Amino acid sequence: MHLFRSVFDALRSVASVAARASPLSSHSMAAALSRALKLPGKKGTDLGEYDPLTQADSEDEIEEDDLVLNYPRNGLSPELRGRQCVDEEEFDEDEWRVQGQQPQRERVGLEPEGTGLGRGQGGDSEEKAVRVRGAVQTAAFLLPLSCAAVLVLLCAFLIPCPQGALHNTPRWETELGDVGGVTSPPVALWDVDGDGLDDVLIGVTNISNDSQPMSSQSKEYSVMAVSGISGQVLWRRVLREPLISLQCGLQTGSADPHYRELETSACILISSSHIISVNASTGRTFWTAAVGNVESHAVLLPDLQGDAFPELLITTLPADQVSDLALVLISGRSGALIGRPVNFNLTAQGKLIGPLLHETATGAYYILFGLGTVEAVSLSYIYSQATGRTASSRVRLKDPNWERLRKNNTTLIHISSGAEQVEFLLPLVAGLCHNHNNLDTVSVLNASRSDWILVCGVNSRLSVLKQSDTHAAWTLSLTSIHSRPVSGHFNDDGVPDVLIDQSANGIRKVQIIDGTQGRSLWEAEFVCPRLAVEDSSVLTTSGQSVFLFWAGDPLTQSQNVTKAAAAEPVQRKLFLLHPYYPTILLQLSSTTDTVLTATVSYQSQQKDASYISVSSRPTSSLGLGNRLLKSFSMKAAIAAGQIVQLGDVSRDVGAFHINKFFRRLSFKQV
Repeated sequence: MHLFRSVFDALRSVASVAARASPLSSHSMAAALSRALKLPGKKGTDLGEYDPLTQADSEDEIEEDDLVLNYPRNGLSPELRGRQCVDEEEFDEDEWRVQGQQPQRERVGLEPEGTGLGRGQGGDSEEKAVRVRGAVQTAAFLLPLSCAAVLVLLCAFLIPCPQGALHNTPRWETELGDVGGVTSPPVALWDVDGDGLDDVLIGVTNISNDSQPMSSQSKEYSVMAVSGISGQVLWRRVLREPLISLQCGLQTGSADPHYRELETSACILISSSHIISVNASTGRTFWTAAVGNVESHAVLLPDLQGDAFPELLITTLPADQVSDLALVLISGRSGALIGRPVNFNLTAQGKLIGPLLHETATGAYYILFGLGTVEAVSLSYIYSQATGRTASSRVRLKDPNWERLRKNNTTLIHISSGAEQVEFLLPLVAGLCHNHNNLDTVSVLNASRSDWILVCGVNSRLSVLKQSDTHAAWTLSLTSIHSRPVSGHFNDDGVPDVLIDQSANGIRKVQIIDGTQGRSLWEAEFVCPRLAVEDSSVLTTSGQSVFLFWAGDPLTQSQNVTKAAAAEPVQRKLFLLHPYYPTILLQLSSTTDTVLTATVSYQSQQKDASYISVSSRPTSSLGLGNRLLKSFSMKAAIAAGQIVQLGDVSRDVGAFHINKFFRRLSFKQV
């Protein structure tokens, strides 16, 4: 370390001398360097300390030939000084031989003093060249570094940060209070707090007096907005009546045209006699409409009054108590009734179907509804009957293929065929979960321009109706379907397929039907834990869907079906099925609670999805149960999922490859 330090000090001495004096001759420079390098040698007891930096700094005004150190001043005798000079001359000759091998440009400035031109201008040129070379090297280093810093700053400030992902909880649970019974509450998904992720809106009925659990005075009704990230309550609104429908996404605002800037997304709260439009972010009321006996959800219609706001349509019981149903038009801007209700007499009686909006290929609008049947009526007819005025040219369009189905010049067009009552009618759209209940234009267009899934009769006749002419593409006779079918892509033909549940004698049969031909693509049997919760499908980035359904343990061929059906299992399990591994199920969750309803929320930036469910947990013998709202990340649940084999798995595919495949799944919205 002492030797390295001395060398470093010697180099600093040479640099200091070169900076203060004119250019040195090669002999003088070599002498200075040699003297500095000989410093660590032995010193006599009478030798003083030698500081090369001090020595160099003290000779600013001494010429180059006088740079020989003043050894007597430092205690050297003349004999030692002579010996030192001999050593310096020998070292200088060797030093000069080495320096003589350097390029000629480095010796240009080492001319004799008599040639002042060579010494002055040559040294200046060399110094300028060194400075230019150093500046170029510095610029070459700083320029890429500056560009990289600017790029990082641009990425940090210009690229939006996925706010929801910063504090997203993979799994959360929120208690909604004690309620009576196991009725499914209305649920809707919408981004309430503006963090880019869907939040949950749910209707809640609480029991405030345990001594009278079924008394109307002891029930409290409200609607809650719960954060989809953490499960915290964002806002809560008390209601006078229980909710029968909850929908979000209506673009509305102040009725005053001077305050159009207040337009925002609204949620529609529908009770048995009122419709309330509230601000989706705060729960504040926009407008309230008293409409009588409401029987259905709201349907989003195109603008009928020319105020740039969409309209709403609902189904009510007629006030005359003679007709079967009435269709009512409501202004989406102010909530005012548009004209009067339009009454209809239907030939059949049964379960309420619809209403649904359908836009044909020619752009004509029809409303599908019925009681045990599916009827169609043009939107222009409803508007003219309600207001006595002619609708706009866009609404007046009629589809020739549909008009041919009208018989005997009747008002209604009969869609369903056969004598069996219709149980379900829904759009054939993959990944469209009815519990989203969105009123935004994109969701409405996806649903209103598709074919339909039709389930009829006690024997559950399943059909797919073509939207072009309402004829059945195929029909399949099944046993008993108690829940709504679900659409998703199982094969790669581009047509959504149908997931159905058939329950009988304690056995649940889950089956996937080809949406093109009506043939079975996949099926399996499970122990049925008396579940009525609807299934779901989630679209992946590859174009295929994963199917989610609740069931008990899978049944095998060697298992006693009678004993399995007789035993009521406690555990209810959520399974995931991917078309790539038809003999593999992934168990995502299990619970002893009664699952009432479920839906799926997409997270586009994270390419993830959240599974949201509402369940009931018994808390007393009076029929009270604690209502729970749960949510978990699909990717997190898949990573911790349990593999369940339904049949023989190929020997070439191990558990490692299966887990790797499932963990790489990503999801996207339709």
